[in-house]
Amino acid sequence: MRRTTTIVAVLAVGLAGYGTADAADLVPGVLTTDPVPAEAQPFPDVELPGGDLVAPTVPGPDEDAPVPSAAALEQLTTALEEDDRRTGTFGLVVADAITGEVLLDHDGDTPRTPASSLKVLTAAAALDALGPARTLPTRAVLAGQDRVVLVGGGDILLAAGEGDPSAVVGHAGLGDLAAAAAQTLKDQGVTSVRVDVDDTLFTGPAHHADWDDIDRRFVMPIQPLAIEAGRDGGAYAADPAADAGRAFAAALAANGVEVVGDVGRRAAGADATPLAEVGSAPLSAVVRHMLKASDNSVAEALARLVAVERGQEPDFPGGTSAVRGQLSDLGVDVTGVTMADSSGLSTATSVPPSALLDVLRLASEDSHPSLHGLVSGLPVGGLDGTLADRLTGDAAGHVRAKTGTLVRAVSLTGSVVTADGRPLLFSLLASDLEVGTGKQARIALDAWVSSLAACGCG
Repeated sequence: MRRTTTIVAVLAVGLAGYGTADAADLVPGVLTTDPVPAEAQPFPDVELPGGDLVAPTVPGPDEDAPVPSAAALEQLTTALEEDDRRTGTFGLVVADAITGEVLLDHDGDTPRTPASSLKVLTAAAALDALGPARTLPTRAVLAGQDRVVLVGGGDILLAAGEGDPSAVVGHAGLGDLAAAAAQTLKDQGVTSVRVDVDDTLFTGPAHHADWDDIDRRFVMPIQPLAIEAGRDGGAYAADPAADAGRAFAAALAANGVEVVGDVGRRAAGADATPLAEVGSAPLSAVVRHMLKASDNSVAEALARLVAVERGQEPDFPGGTSAVRGQLSDLGVDVTGVTMADSSGLSTATSVPPSALLDVLRLASEDSHPSLHGLVSGLPVGGLDGTLADRLTGDAAGHVRAKTGTLVRAVSLTGSVVTADGRPLLFSLLASDLEVGTGKQARIALDAWVSSLAACGCG
C-alpha cells in the first residue's frame, strides 16, 4: 500500500498564490500568445453578513473517506458515453490515490491521441533523469584572444536584462551574465570582442516534420537558448538563440566592452576560458511552469535534456526515445506509448490512459521523491494555469489536471478530491472527435470531472 503522507501532501489543493500565467487551451498546443499577466493574488475573501471575512475552504484529502463505489463510477461513465456533446470514443482510468487500486477501467489500455496530456510523461522523465533541484546553466566563455561565446545549456526562459530570482520565466538574466562577463574581461585587459552563440547542445531540425504552420504558432524553433521561450510579441522568433546572442552583445556593450561585427555562430571549444555563468530556476519549478502554462517549447527542450543525460542524440527522435526509456526505467509499461514529439502537438503520438495513470501513481509514492512535484504542479480547476477559467463551479479547487486540446482530441489527466474527501487519480482521453466538436467535447469532459468531484458515493 502506498503511504498516505505523500499522497496528502501532493494532492492537497491550496487556495492562494498560484503564480503562473493563465493560458487559453483553446487551440493545439495550448500556449497563450498574450502578455504574461501579473502574479496571481490570493484567492479572494468572502464578506459575510456582519462584516467578517473568511477565505473559501476546500476539504482536503481524507484517508478515511469512503472510496467511490464501482456502481457510482460506472454510472458516471455511462453518462459520459451518452453525452451528445462528445463525439468519437474515449478511454478512461480511475484509481484510488491512497492505495493505488484501479477503480474503473474503460478501454484504458487502448492508445489514443493525448494532446498536451503527453506533457505528464515528459515532466516525469525530466524530473527523474535530471532531478528536481537541477538548474540549467547559460555560460559566457572566451575563445581565443577576443571572441566571447554565449553557450546555451537548455534554459529557454532567460530574461533579456536582469534576472528575477523570484520568477521562473526570467529567473536568469542575460544582462546579469553580460555584466559579470564584462567585469572579468576588463580584469583581463580585454576591452573589444566579437560575440558568437553556441547552440550546439541540441541537434536536428528546429521544428518537427508533423508541425504545420498553425502548430508553429504555439512553439518556438527548438534551440537550447532563448529569451522567454522565444516569444516575440504575439508570435515566436525565427531564431531565438541568435536573438539571445544579440541581447547579450548589447548588454556587453552597455557594460563598457566594445562589440565588433554581427553576432555569429560557433562551438565554444573545449579550451575556451570561463567568464561567467547564470542558472535557471530549479528544474522542479521549470516543470511546474511547463505543466501550468502547457508550454510546448519547454516540453521539447526538457526532452532533449533527458536525451543528453542518457547519452542519446538530443533531437526529436532522441528526445522521445529518452523519455520513453526513462519511464521504462521507472517501471512504466510503455509498450503502447508512441511519441512523435514530447509536447503533444503531433497527432502521430498515441498513449494509453493507463500509462498516464501509472505515472501519476508513481509520482504519489514515497519511493519516488523526485516525482513528488508532478501532481502538485498541475493546473488547479477554477484557479490557475490552463484550468483558470474551467471547472469554476463547485469543482473549483478540487481538481488538478493537465489539459489537452487538439482539433480531434481533448484530454484531462490528474487528480480530484471527492466531496467525501477521497483523493483519486484519473486519465481521460477523448479521440477521433468529429471536426468542429472539440469545444463541446471538452465541456463534456469537464462535466464528468465535476461530477466525480461532487461525488459523495462511497
